[in-house]
Amino acid sequence: MWDAVVTRCGSAGIMARSQSQAVVTVVTARLGGIWHKRCIMSVGEQSLILEASDLLKICLAEIGKKEHLSAADILFCEDGDNAGVFLVVGGTVCMSVKGLPRLDRLFGSGSVLGLPSSFTGRPYTLTATAITDGDVVHVAREDFLRLMFERPDLCCEATEMLGREMTFIQSALAERQRQAASARTSSGDVAVVWNRRLDKPTAK
Repeated sequence: MWDAVVTRCGSAGIMARSQSQAVVTVVTARLGGIWHKRCIMSVGEQSLILEASDLLKICLAEIGKKEHLSAADILFCEDGDNAGVFLVVGGTVCMSVKGLPRLDRLFGSGSVLGLPSSFTGRPYTLTATAITDGDVVHVAREDFLRLMFERPDLCCEATEMLGREMTFIQSALAERQRQAASARTSSGDVAVVWNRRLDKPTAK
């Protein structure tokens, strides 16, 4: 299912960009058989946000372990303990926020995932799921931080990527708060009781 979706997604993205420079693509499926429409940036545009330089990719590959992914495999989960960073070598990975499917983003080869959690040591704030077969290089947090300490130039590059990722995370959290506030407002019932002294209904 996902292979077909990605093929259509890629074609639509190319058509949109060639005609109007748009950077959104419509996807109509999610894992688990749940179908709906959502708009996301094209894979190429999103990968630029977290795309590593050739030097950083080489260094991560040297200290990491290459792992094969099948479609639907999960690299890390929202609120899950940190397990390091993942360099996408092949295939496509979806980064998602629980309850906000319209903010799903697709990342391809060259993307480094899991930076915020790996820098801070806190749980992951997003979920990364493979939507096609592919490969990643998994770098444990300790090894990643050692590389950042030993190579200030690569640390500078990684922190720039971290800043772009944090901008998205902050937007996602703000959107979640807006949705929660909207849900409370729309579902809130006003209780009306009879005020005996005033002999008229009073809202509570």
